[in-house]
Amino acid sequence: MLTGNSPFGPEYASLDDVGFVVKYQAACFCGSVRYEVSADPVDAKLCHCRGCQRLHGAPMQWAAIFHKQHVRLASGLEQLRFYNSELGVNERILPCKVSCKQCGTLIADEGRRMWLAFPSLFDFQGGKIPTAFKPSCHLFYGQRAIDICDDLPKWSGHKNQSALL
Repeated sequence: MLTGNSPFGPEYASLDDVGFVVKYQAACFCGSVRYEVSADPVDAKLCHCRGCQRLHGAPMQWAAIFHKQHVRLASGLEQLRFYNSELGVNERILPCKVSCKQCGTLIADEGRRMWLAFPSLFDFQGGKIPTAFKPSCHLFYGQRAIDICDDLPKWSGHKNQSALL
């Protein structure tokens, strides 16, 4: 049950939502921004597109995808910085990138309906990554910087919307 008074928007859970049961917690590098999720991710993927490579300074991005109603900001709302790459503006115009003003950590990609979280920010009990966070596929694999030898499907673009490589 959402109370609709989340400072992050009505589509997110609020801190006073008594039906929200925390399943996982995440934080930026400095700990200023903290958020919680109440469900397993809908999916997890590895993206090899040039945008993700440049943004993360890595050969790929690992993301876990959540419905917004399963996400709530626990602290640090005032420390959030937003960037809409389509318009090149530092505003919360969806879809946008979300980061911490204090330490610069990339926190998530906020979509119109989904929250793409970065699993490396989560504090998993015992350090073991839950199965639900394990990637189901590679996206934009044709743009890869390095070959990955695994059994995951490798899509040329978006999952189920492009050719398998």
